Amino acid sequence: MKKQNLQNVIIKLENVGKYYYMGEEGENVVKALDGISIDVEKGDFVAIMGPSGSGKSTGMNLVGSLDLPSFGEIYLDNENISHLTESELAQVRGKKIGFIFQQFNLISNLTAKENVMLPMLFQETPKEQREEEAENLLGLVDLKDRMDHYPNQLSGGQQQRVAIARALANNPEVVLADEPTGNLDSSTGERVLDFLEKLHKQGTTIVMVTHDPNIAKNHAKTIYSIKDGKIEGVSKNINGKWVKHSVN
Repeated sequence: MKKQNLQNVIIKLENVGKYYYMGEEGENVVKALDGISIDVEKGDFVAIMGPSGSGKSTGMNLVGSLDLPSFGEIYLDNENISHLTESELAQVRGKKIGFIFQQFNLISNLTAKENVMLPMLFQETPKEQREEEAENLLGLVDLKDRMDHYPNQLSGGQQQRVAIARALANNPEVVLADEPTGNLDSSTGERVLDFLEKLHKQGTTIVMVTHDPNIAKNHAKTIYSIKDGKIEGVSKNINGKWVKHSVN
């Protein structure tokens, strides 16, 4: 894989686009992303913000190695991952990236503990270690007493906390959260956001997709605003003040 010296940048999107070709002969082109560049520095809390249909979730899928770009380069820890196979991508993201989805995406016939253990299984972690780590992580999100419950026996907030524990299963360098409060009431949502901030303060890099500017400004340190598949603006919180940066 091609290397690039990116120093403190853990994820870099360089002029990345994602096009979908519609119609029988692909004559209609939907430009979900049209040449965006994003730098995620180690230890940052980044919000990718935009309205529905802006391309922000497509951006998160590319940042998280869940999809490959139509063009452009993506670097993860200095490695060019733009042209990897799906199985290679799965190994890379399994080790380095944890995911928190709006819909929770828990496996319904697995207990909370088994859901948290699952990512470690794919990394061939020994069973005894998987069980111990899953119990520790559920304790971290105050759900150790619910570890043998199935998702349908848990509230929405509890399911999201299980999803957070699962995202941390392989001690990832980056946690990606796609509208993590979208299906939660405001007080439960704040609790989830507070937990993400706690992870950030402990050194974990956070990338959060949101449509809510208040959530972005109250919790993130860097905001990328996306509209119509392009970066509309970049802002950074410097000593408590938001400073706009030029868009290249």
